[in-house]
Amino acid sequence: MIRKTGLVAATLLAFAGSAWAAEPIEGSWKTASGETAAIAKCGSAFCVTLKTGKHSGKQIGKMSGTGAEYQGEITDPEADKTYSGSGSVSGNALKMKGCVMSVFCKTQTWTRL
Repeated sequence: MIRKTGLVAATLLAFAGSAWAAEPIEGSWKTASGETAAIAKCGSAFCVTLKTGKHSGKQIGKMSGTGAEYQGEITDPEADKTYSGSGSVSGNALKMKGCVMSVFCKTQTWTRL
């Protein structure tokens, strides 16, 4: 009986964990400028690479984190400047934020494709 109870408890915990898990950051996203960016695992982080547009193929970010919150760097490909950044996933929306000296920040919302 103990073995069966343990199996039921483990199954319930696994189900509860998956029900509460945040949406993954990995996937294809439509940026605020209308381009497509792919976010994929690269080592222990997630790399952001443009797939369409003038800067197609350019890696524009690298972030670490789990669940819905990520931290790292993001590059504006037009200005070729890199900023400290963060990303927050909520369903099919990814709020990307880039900051200079953690004071001057700009936020964009990307949409999952």
